[in-house]
Amino acid sequence: MRENDMLEKEEIFSKVLRAGRRTYFFDVRATKADDYYITITESKKFTETDGSFHFKKHKIYLYKEDFVAFAEILEEMTSYVLNHKGEEVISERHQKDYKKEYDFDKIEEEKIPSISSFTNIEFEDI
Repeated sequence: MRENDMLEKEEIFSKVLRAGRRTYFFDVRATKADDYYITITESKKFTETDGSFHFKKHKIYLYKEDFVAFAEILEEMTSYVLNHKGEEVISERHQKDYKKEYDFDKIEEEKIPSISSFTNIEFEDI
C-alpha cells in the first residue's frame, strides 16, 4: 500500500477544539483489521522566557467496546460539575482576557535585601 493510502486510511474523520493554550484533537482512526477507534489528543503550548515555545501532548485511545461506558461517565461527570459549579469559569487565569499582574505592594520587606547587606567591592579588589 502506498504511503498516501496509509495516510488517508489513518485520517478518517477529525475535529479540533481550540481552548486557549490547549488544543484538543479528536480523530477517528483505523486498526490494521480496518475497525475504527478514536484518539483524543490534548496539546498544550508552553512559552519559554526567551520567547520560544514547545508543546506537550497527551493522547487517549478509545476503542468501540468502551464508547458507551465512556460516554455515560463523561456525561455524568460534566453534569455533576455544571450542576454544582455552573458554567461560569471561576479561575481568573482561565478567562480569555486574563493578564498576569503583580502586586508589588504585597512583597514582604524582609525578602528585599537592603543596600547594607551587599559587600562593597571595588575594581582594585578584583
